[in-house]
Amino acid sequence: MHAEVEDTYAEAFEGLYSRIMITADDEEILKKAAEDVTATPSIVIDRIEGGIEKWLSRKETPDGRVGAIIQFWGKIDERKPLADSAKKFEVEMSYRIRQDVLVKPFTAIFDAFPDPLGKIDTMKRIGHCGDGFEWEEKRYGRDMVTVPLMVPDFHIERYLGYGRGVMGGNFGYMCKNREAVMEAGRKALKAIRGVKGAITPFNICSAGSKPETKFPWIGPTTNHPYCPTLKKKLGKESKVPEGVNYIPEIVINGTSIEVVKEAMRVGISAARDVNGVLRISAGNYGGKLGKYKIHLRELFP
Repeated sequence: MHAEVEDTYAEAFEGLYSRIMITADDEEILKKAAEDVTATPSIVIDRIEGGIEKWLSRKETPDGRVGAIIQFWGKIDERKPLADSAKKFEVEMSYRIRQDVLVKPFTAIFDAFPDPLGKIDTMKRIGHCGDGFEWEEKRYGRDMVTVPLMVPDFHIERYLGYGRGVMGGNFGYMCKNREAVMEAGRKALKAIRGVKGAITPFNICSAGSKPETKFPWIGPTTNHPYCPTLKKKLGKESKVPEGVNYIPEIVINGTSIEVVKEAMRVGISAARDVNGVLRISAGNYGGKLGKYKIHLRELFP
């Protein structure tokens, strides 16, 4: 039996994203680097976030090693020139790469953006980790920066592309029991991984937020009307349906609005048939957050 899909919409917005390839000698190091560098979703606190788009075989990488396609995402401040947002994005991305990939033995990074809007020069904030001893060379037909390390060496393509995409597509699946939270979430994530260009920065997320808050120095705080443990305390203000005890959320970023819609569609399709999933909903802020409204009834007419 299908869980009911509510007549509501997910609100999404434009963001800057890069698409890079990490390679490594073995799968253990690759997995650790890919997961570490995308482990902290931070858009809500004005940093960046990322996700793993796909894993690559040795035949799919420039250096013949195992690899992964990673996306990084940052906000666009529409009040300022795009170059200002790109600059902040460059700084934040450099922190992630330096602290989570460069330090892993025998890793390398290549650009994987097919038609970029602009490019980031990695020499200034990543290459110069070599303290002036770094150098540029041709490797695998690409312009690479080599950073000398104690476990030699880290290689990164000199220029990494970036462009505009769509952030914040989402759906919540309202569950009766804990088992449904995990089973439906895993099935949804597996389905979404089959959509080229989509990532899920939080995977299964237990915390939804709202723009208004009593504690602005924290940033977004809990979306209290959807907290099951507050149902009795809130009374009519609660938006938790009867029988629902858990409302996990899956957030989706994608290279286009079409990609985000398709990822939402396949994710919801996978989750709504799981026993214990009662309803499907989505998060929005009345159109105040972004210009995209993804209506669930459009996905499931």
